[in-house]
Amino acid sequence: MDAIDRLLQGSIDMHAHYGPSTTSERLKLDALQGAQLACKAGMRAIVLKSNEYPTGPLAYIVSQVVQNLSVFGAICLNSEAGGLNPKVLETSAKLGARVVWMPTSSSNYDAYHYVFKNDGSGISILDGNGKLLPVVGEILDIINRYQLVLATGHLSPDGAFALVDEARVKGISKIVITHAIGKTPGAYFSLEKQLQLADKGAFMEHCFGTTIPTRPLEQKLDPMDIVEGVRAIGAERCILSTDFGQVHNPPPAEGMKMMIDCMLKCGLTEKEIELMVKTNPSKLLGLD
Repeated sequence: MDAIDRLLQGSIDMHAHYGPSTTSERLKLDALQGAQLACKAGMRAIVLKSNEYPTGPLAYIVSQVVQNLSVFGAICLNSEAGGLNPKVLETSAKLGARVVWMPTSSSNYDAYHYVFKNDGSGISILDGNGKLLPVVGEILDIINRYQLVLATGHLSPDGAFALVDEARVKGISKIVITHAIGKTPGAYFSLEKQLQLADKGAFMEHCFGTTIPTRPLEQKLDPMDIVEGVRAIGAERCILSTDFGQVHNPPPAEGMKMMIDCMLKCGLTEKEIELMVKTNPSKLLGLD
């Protein structure tokens, strides 16, 4: 078994997209197909991400069919899924969600800066004075109570820092900065800001989907940008995800293998990659 296969065995993808979806023309495969491919590849776990609805019940059903793979549900706090709604979040947690993304495609940061609405609307977690909305405190209490993973989604930099600070005050330790160096959508964090967030206890997520040729040029990263980020922050404070599942990309399980191969060729060590695709995601998801 070569290094790529050794690292693929037991790997975990915490950020990939699966159907069903109202934008099914954008997605390559459904959750069952994705889980079957991940299981066949020897992966340990996947998280089902939908921008539109909580995936806890879907993860439960898929888990009954696909053996030898942990399948976790999640929720993005987008408008379609109830937005910043504590009751929806707690119900999702009770139904098996393990990861909570702050607003992604519904965030006001994306609406103002990028491709989804471009009309300045959308959800913010900050009030007009730059303070966290009271409902965010309720959401963080639920995340803490159920020991969920908190991901920043597509918040503004100010929103992400305020969220992480309050999460730490409330004792939340499982925090992920969503595609921390991705150019769009969502916020871009300089290495200096990543170090500040990592020092607060957050993991920097690096998504391979930002590097592939099908990415619009203005959004595309060089794989060495990820290597630079990992080396600056430390692999022990980073995770690698695919962010695959779209119709123009390979299936997420295949993307995981491609990512491992690419990162090895770019100079990351087996130990560094193992930390980011196995050890750290395992700790976040409570698989240890």
